[in-house]
Amino acid sequence: MTTLLLKNIHTLVTMNGVREELRDAAVLIRDHVIERVGKTVDLPASADQVLDLKSRHLVLPGLVNTHHHFYQTLTRAIPAAQNADLFTWLKQLYPIWSRLTSAGVYASAQLCAAELILSGCTTASDHLYIFPNDVTLDEELRAVQEVGLRFHASRGSMSVGESLGGLPPDALVENEADILRDSQRVIETFHDNSRHAMTRITLAPCSPFSVSRDLMRVSADLARSYPGVRLHTHLAENRADVDYSLAKFGLTPGDYAESLGWLGRDVWHAHCVWLNDLSIEKFASTGTGAAHCPCSNMRLASGIAPVSKLRKAGVPVGLGTDGAASNDATNLFHEARQALLLARVLALDAAAMTAREALEIATLGGAQVLGRDDIGCIAPGMSADLIAINLDRPALAGAEHDPVAALVLCQIVAVDYSFIHGRRVVDRGVLTTVQLPQVLHQARRLAAEMMRGPDR
Repeated sequence: MTTLLLKNIHTLVTMNGVREELRDAAVLIRDHVIERVGKTVDLPASADQVLDLKSRHLVLPGLVNTHHHFYQTLTRAIPAAQNADLFTWLKQLYPIWSRLTSAGVYASAQLCAAELILSGCTTASDHLYIFPNDVTLDEELRAVQEVGLRFHASRGSMSVGESLGGLPPDALVENEADILRDSQRVIETFHDNSRHAMTRITLAPCSPFSVSRDLMRVSADLARSYPGVRLHTHLAENRADVDYSLAKFGLTPGDYAESLGWLGRDVWHAHCVWLNDLSIEKFASTGTGAAHCPCSNMRLASGIAPVSKLRKAGVPVGLGTDGAASNDATNLFHEARQALLLARVLALDAAAMTAREALEIATLGGAQVLGRDDIGCIAPGMSADLIAINLDRPALAGAEHDPVAALVLCQIVAVDYSFIHGRRVVDRGVLTTVQLPQVLHQARRLAAEMMRGPDR
């Protein structure tokens, strides 16, 4: 067993039960678990490894990303989709995504995991829902494990193409029996329900306009036959999404989810921009979670999710970046800032959300949405996932009176240190697990190939 001591921390944001913020603090880690938290003078002076932060760093729990599409990192800022709403955006991108290969999944996952880690994320959920060519979830899992991110991989799916009234082209949908067979395979091969697990599996039929109600029901039954396997989908993202549910099913999105058994503590839905008040009450009473993706919702003009109303009702809410083709960035500090600003604009109230509430959504909120009681705060017995940010940077100059709020109100582009599962994956701003130039080169090559297509 090895120990790691972080000492002389300027400010430690614990996010513990009483939301302590400690000055001149220290954290002792044994293997991959936090053992002690307190003042530097009260903790041991030595350990197998010691990182002296020299009273110039703020330390907080690693951020949690509850909704992403890693493969879309290869299709950022596509010209034809830059000024499109959700359905138009999807129709522009489906033909490009049909060229995705396992090599593209691997490269995009490595690049996206690296970008997330460097900007402060230590746990992420990804929703891979297209499986053309030789694509499997296995390559994404392998890629992310090599980078070192704590990972909830969603085996997504689309089964209703244009010919059956769905949005995706028929060539991009799968047979439902094949979907279920592969879903069972990835659960039994990769899912780890133990405390401090680095890899968990979620079942995630894509959306009301791309899968059948039967697939939603059977996927829920399958997930619930294994401990700790959760359910995830897109819901009520924009007005067209609501109109589709009303026209196709005669139900609002919230009622549609309820009719299929898709409410409960093991379920979370992405976006939830247009949930009505009754659905919000049902989400709260059942413990159903929501992934708030402010930048993507603005980029696609989908609307503003009523996050303050959701949280006040008791709905678990976490942050998501959403896919890099609709954001087009991957930085949870940016999402936290936008979440705060949008909450204030929606309420026309400058006190509608504080900076610390935004950080809570980005850490503890995300942990709750993913069903984790071992991440999201810095306390004894918790997973050793934490990040450190040097306060001596231009973006934080003049904010010494409240550096915690400055993490949200100012702009944080990258972290100086990141520890995931007790492993130092960022050291003085540099990723330690993979060679980033090689990852970038491969991703750029494959992105160009996807854009060119086979006949160019």
